[in-house]
Amino acid sequence: MKNPEPVISLRNLEARYGEVSIIKDINLDILPGEISIILGGSGSGKTTLLKNILRLEEPWSGSVKYWGEEVVGMDELRFEDILRKIGVVFQGGALLNSISVFENVAIPLEQHTHLSPSAIERMVRVKLNLVRLAYAMYQFPAELSGGMKKRVALARALALDPQILFCDEPTAGLDPLTAAALDDLLLDLRAKLKMTIVVVTHDLASIHRLADRVFFIDGQSLLFSGTLGEAKASGIPAIETFFRSGRYG
Repeated sequence: MKNPEPVISLRNLEARYGEVSIIKDINLDILPGEISIILGGSGSGKTTLLKNILRLEEPWSGSVKYWGEEVVGMDELRFEDILRKIGVVFQGGALLNSISVFENVAIPLEQHTHLSPSAIERMVRVKLNLVRLAYAMYQFPAELSGGMKKRVALARALALDPQILFCDEPTAGLDPLTAAALDDLLLDLRAKLKMTIVVVTHDLASIHRLADRVFFIDGQSLLFSGTLGEAKASGIPAIETFFRSGRYG
């Protein structure tokens, strides 16, 4: 059976810092409804790849398409329309400590919609209910545990009902039980909201819980693309080392 059309396609993507190439010749497709995991050793370029997909950094060369539409060099106003279909959970959560949970989650709604204050309040409650944190609406980030902060960041990323959710090291710094609960929440949200999810992580347990497809970055390039089972059976030394030890690079 033919694969569905990808929601994101990268072709010959290269990213540089100055004259130094960080990643190059990256060709991959993100398929709708899947959880795709970007793997690789420390310094392999995983986060750089994510930033280039999101155009937080402009690719040096190559193509990035969302739903078949080229975004490299796209006008910023037009790209804003693409961004409204995307949610991002940044490493560490990136919450604003001086404002409440409610105010953090409301930011995208206040900036990108014309909803009334009462409608925004209802939407914030819905999103916090989705991540099982409605009771913490008026607390401040400093009052929350690490796992709660990650869930608030997730609620904020869901505020505009994205079709694609990006997560950068979502379980970093969490104990195993809290990390497993967050992974279960991502699986639940994918099922309920029919989202495509892209995760950058080196957490082996999370990879086994979440991955439909994995992309392994090594030596600045894409070493492997395929299912988790195919990756583990690939016989590629770098991938075998990663899954055997959980630490690579």
